Amino acid sequence: MKLDYTAEQDAFRQEVRSWLEANVPAEKLASFDTAEGFEQHRAWERTLASGNYGMVTWPTDYGGRGLDLIQWLIFEEEYHRAGAPGRVNQNGIFLLGPTMMEYGTPEQKARFLSAMAAGDEVWAQAWSEPQAGSDLAAVRATAVRDGDDYVLTGHKIWSSRAVFADWAFGLFRTEAGSERHKGLSLILFPLDLPGVRVGPIPQIDGEAGFAEIFLDGARVPVANRLGDEGQGWHVCMATAGFERGLMLRSPARFQAAAAHLVELAKQHDERIDGTVSAAVIQAAMDADAYALSIYSTASRLIAGGKIGAEASCNKIFWSELDVRLNRTALSILGAQAELLRDAPDAADDIGHWLDAYLFSLAGPIYAGTNEIQRNIIAERVLGLPR
Repeated sequence: MKLDYTAEQDAFRQEVRSWLEANVPAEKLASFDTAEGFEQHRAWERTLASGNYGMVTWPTDYGGRGLDLIQWLIFEEEYHRAGAPGRVNQNGIFLLGPTMMEYGTPEQKARFLSAMAAGDEVWAQAWSEPQAGSDLAAVRATAVRDGDDYVLTGHKIWSSRAVFADWAFGLFRTEAGSERHKGLSLILFPLDLPGVRVGPIPQIDGEAGFAEIFLDGARVPVANRLGDEGQGWHVCMATAGFERGLMLRSPARFQAAAAHLVELAKQHDERIDGTVSAAVIQAAMDADAYALSIYSTASRLIAGGKIGAEASCNKIFWSELDVRLNRTALSILGAQAELLRDAPDAADDIGHWLDAYLFSLAGPIYAGTNEIQRNIIAERVLGLPR
């Protein structure tokens, strides 16, 4: 399939390419799972905002450009082609932001979206709990109404970026005695609020990419609820659709990684057998196939469609592609694959592949485990019995 772009789209691509060439940092930023790297990435978000590139699909009133999803895909292609830094506020701009566009009040949009696009407020997602990981409907954290406030109590875990973030959006049980999908509400709360304690969770590399959040009587205004009371499950499923099916993992991310894999294979041609060559080719084809699928989804959404259960198909595809792609790179590198990114002999970005592989292993788990996604596909797409 060949994609044809309009003159306007081609002009936008050139504009983005020129801006990124002039503004992408020459040196790689430190990991945003460190205090230093987090602030470096926040500064990069502000640089993006200075060019109105914080989130190009948002209205200009909220720091965007009012562009459509095809133009967003073009932006992402150029962004990853330029090797620009990772988006430290991805939970905000890719997940909460689109959900707030759909369910937020005018006051909430005015209060939060511009600051989100500018990187002034970085967000964490507070959904999972020790007893409610993939089974999100088992949430036990509560938000008890007290006048114009909610009093938050509970324990959230595996919250990405929460160690250094400013705000979190969490799912809470607002109806006493409710069970499963009923009686839940999505509530926004600052992470420096009295009654909120954030505990870092070190990863295998020692960096605190995750955190657990303890809430002990923290008070937030009722105005911080996103959507109607008791409709939190419905609102969260909209967020999950963005997470699984479109925004969180743009196809350009995997196309860029596949292109780097092809270059790696060329550099080490002497050590590659037919099996590895086939894996490299398959990764490149799968990345392009995913891109074409997302272009189709974006076109349908522009025409007024919705993201449905097929988002689960996308999530399985990109997460398992990511694992295969990085595993193939490690097989090419051999013993060098064990080098960390700071190792003296980890030249030519060799250490990147180990980092990328370790992170890819989380892909089949976050955004809803792939086992759960297969259940959704079986029931809602194929019509199989529970």
